[in-house]
Amino acid sequence: MDPIQKQLSYKKLESSPISNMTFVSDGCVDFRGRMADKRKTGGWRASPFIIVNEVAERLAFFAVAVSMVLYLVTQMHQSLPNAATHVTDWIGAAYVLTLVGAFIADAYLGRFLTIITFSFIYFAGMVMLTLSAKLDNLRPPLCLKRPCPQASDGQTAFLYTALGLIAIGTGGIKPCVSSFGADQFDEEDDGEVVKKYAFFNWFFFAINMGALLGITLMVYVQQEKGFAWGFGIPTITMFVSIVILAAGFSNYRYKKPMGSAFTRFVQVMVVATKNHLHGHQVISEDQLYEVPTRESDILGARKLTHTPQYRFLDKAAIIKPQEPPTTTRNRWNQCTITQVEEFKCFIRVLPIWATTIALSISFAQLSTFFISQATIMDRKLGPHFIIPSGSIPVFSAINALILVPIYEKLIVPFLRSKTGHQRGITSLQRMGVGLFISIFAMASAAVVEHKRRTHANPNTLSVFWLFPQFFLMGTAEVFTYVGQLEFFYDEATDGTRSISSAMFLSEIGIGSWLSTAIVKIIEKATGKEEKGWLRNDLNASKLDYFYWILMSINVVNLVAYMIVARRYKGRDGASATRSVRDESMVDG
Repeated sequence: MDPIQKQLSYKKLESSPISNMTFVSDGCVDFRGRMADKRKTGGWRASPFIIVNEVAERLAFFAVAVSMVLYLVTQMHQSLPNAATHVTDWIGAAYVLTLVGAFIADAYLGRFLTIITFSFIYFAGMVMLTLSAKLDNLRPPLCLKRPCPQASDGQTAFLYTALGLIAIGTGGIKPCVSSFGADQFDEEDDGEVVKKYAFFNWFFFAINMGALLGITLMVYVQQEKGFAWGFGIPTITMFVSIVILAAGFSNYRYKKPMGSAFTRFVQVMVVATKNHLHGHQVISEDQLYEVPTRESDILGARKLTHTPQYRFLDKAAIIKPQEPPTTTRNRWNQCTITQVEEFKCFIRVLPIWATTIALSISFAQLSTFFISQATIMDRKLGPHFIIPSGSIPVFSAINALILVPIYEKLIVPFLRSKTGHQRGITSLQRMGVGLFISIFAMASAAVVEHKRRTHANPNTLSVFWLFPQFFLMGTAEVFTYVGQLEFFYDEATDGTRSISSAMFLSEIGIGSWLSTAIVKIIEKATGKEEKGWLRNDLNASKLDYFYWILMSINVVNLVAYMIVARRYKGRDGASATRSVRDESMVDG
């Protein structure tokens, strides 16, 4: 069926009153390929499978992430600064690769098949990591006296291959899961829209529940039973997460692949530039081309209205007098208004994306230097129990688990009564609150580290002194992360949902890489590992200086974000002071 006939078939379906009531309006289909029925698919019928899957997958990821610095130092005999940078590099790669996963989902496999496929790649990496911890010939000999024997090239290559597969798996899964969950709610149904925003909060709750289990139960197992058990159980959990997601396949709503958005972006730039060089000008909107069908010519995507921003790109859709529009059109010669607007939406969010990266630099410390501090502090909890150092991020995870239900059930209704906004505050405002809190998180980290470093006996200082920095970072994450989920999903078009999710996830990766770069710069500028601020021995380091630098970065970034957010205009013309995508206001 050609696109014109397909759109006509949608019109016939739309003319049925029953369809209007029970069928989705966003082009989603069920597992049989038929238009999805709201009574049998999606909503909270499908979401629990996705949320439980996220808990299981995040348990596996965090169990590895919080233990990897310790594993590299104690088992692979790397220095602390090198281990910390290797872990941030790995986390960075995992999240930047989400752009590749998003491309594959949107262009070829669709979100569900992409999640399943990359989950098996992830599982293979977890199996290899477990083998690395289990088999003695995959690690250097036990270190009884310094200097410790270094890992061989083969041992290092095996471990890094395992971590690489996990990073690739994460890159394929993460940009699709939240978008796949949001696809279960019809944007044109007011009742389902409210449930969609609740889903984002509970999805974040699931992430932190998985993190909580990973950094408590799994880290405790690792401490008591060894790394082989500490990695082996998450490996089994990862397999279970695949089974759970697959079990709900008949309940899901699916969006078919719509082709490569990146290719469409390039087409707009090429055609606009070519028409500009040929001297074509856009005088009025009537000169711009759009297909006459109800839907756009991007398979499964709704039409977008023209906006006045970035007018140069409008030249890609100009109708040339000598070339009247036909049903057989080459996108490398002429684009539609919708294709141009899709690219505008992508460009429009880039300043917001850039000014929220700084939080990820600070967040990278949760799995590196924050844990390194905990390792050399007093972790006694009562007379017989010592808290595993890898479990200290529980301070952050518990905060998120407590705050999300409170925010959803108490704070949102209160703010809604004051602002009249459906979500209490806009997504942009929510992100700004998180960025503001992150300043105090790093200031707290600096003050506490100075106290620890200058204490008469640093090793006797209680680990609970770290609670404020973890608590504040967790609070910052609750506001910013969920705000990003809402913002990037809302501002995405039908054909760019996975890419949009990947954009904000890539911030975590880029933030991790920037953290590595800052560590390297500070090391080189202050005397390297022997005499600098960041040494292998934290008691001889000046880690608090590093935290003050991160706090300063967060202050500058917040100012930049406020300027960008204030000037932001959404794809429907909404400003930051109102809402993203001009979200529905509450009546009354």
